[in-house]
Amino acid sequence: MSYLPQNEGILQYWLLLLSIVSMGNSVQSYLTTSYTRRVYSAPKTTVTPLHARTFGTYTALASIIRLYAAYNITNPVVYQLALCTYVVALGHFYSEWLVFRTARWGEGLAGPLVISMGSVVWMVIQWGEYIR
Repeated sequence: MSYLPQNEGILQYWLLLLSIVSMGNSVQSYLTTSYTRRVYSAPKTTVTPLHARTFGTYTALASIIRLYAAYNITNPVVYQLALCTYVVALGHFYSEWLVFRTARWGEGLAGPLVISMGSVVWMVIQWGEYIR
């Protein structure tokens, strides 16, 4: 299975899985606004096709960085960039929920918040296992 990441540990497989899922989300964001509307579901919040595509473009970029990190997990620069994608996502989702009030707690927001927070914590804790 040489097409899978070859280092020890499971964090690299998590990054690979999320990269694949995120790329699917990016494609979906170009086709419809339905998922994006589930995240940004607060009353009086309008999700336009432009907003969905912008969200999809960011998600695609983050997905590519995470894919590189899955296969280059011992490279400190790539590891830091992947970690930053989760920090940015976490800050974005929290600010849209708690500051701008365009998102509200529910299934559309819970997934991205839990995944981004869990990934940040996991990557910080595992830093020394991959970066020497």
